[in-house]
Amino acid sequence: MRKGEQTKEYILQKAAKLFNERGYYGASMSDIMAVTGMEKGGIYNHFKSKDDLAMQAYEYAVDLMRQEFAVAIKGKYHAVDRLQAVVAVFQRISTGSPLAGGCPVVNTAVHTNKTHPELQNCARQTMIEWQDFIRRLVELGIARQQLKPDTDAEMLITLLISTLEGAIMLTQLHQDDSYMGRAVTHLTNYLQSLAVTEH
Repeated sequence: MRKGEQTKEYILQKAAKLFNERGYYGASMSDIMAVTGMEKGGIYNHFKSKDDLAMQAYEYAVDLMRQEFAVAIKGKYHAVDRLQAVVAVFQRISTGSPLAGGCPVVNTAVHTNKTHPELQNCARQTMIEWQDFIRRLVELGIARQQLKPDTDAEMLITLLISTLEGAIMLTQLHQDDSYMGRAVTHLTNYLQSLAVTEH
């Protein structure tokens, strides 16, 4: 990787964390300069504007999540194991992995609601991508006769995402991991109940 590419990735890494913790409007260029240790001109050598940086920083954060999901399900064949791996990724979000500040999708959706349509649309598209990802895991599990044939994929998607995102919020709000722990226990038991045979 060339030095210019390394510098750009460094800026994205720092900016993604900052935007995730403070939101688009809560993170000023002065804040970005402070966390990167760079002057505004140096940052703008790599990005056209704060908007451009925010959009690329969001995509950087989402790519981190994509990598987490890919690694989590790698080598797992049974649908329940794969779905539990997805749960584990969300569980790690509450501890700051792979990015401090919580879920970048929900944070972006909340911070930009009716104020930044482009970022809001990015968050919506990513959530659709995650829903599609979980749907494929469920449909493949049914096709392989690992999950009960009457498993409702849409119900499962809604339950997983809303429970886990809510648990992330409660964990952060109260600084108490027990909220996530209870959510994971409930979802683990629920996923096990969907298996065709005891798993």
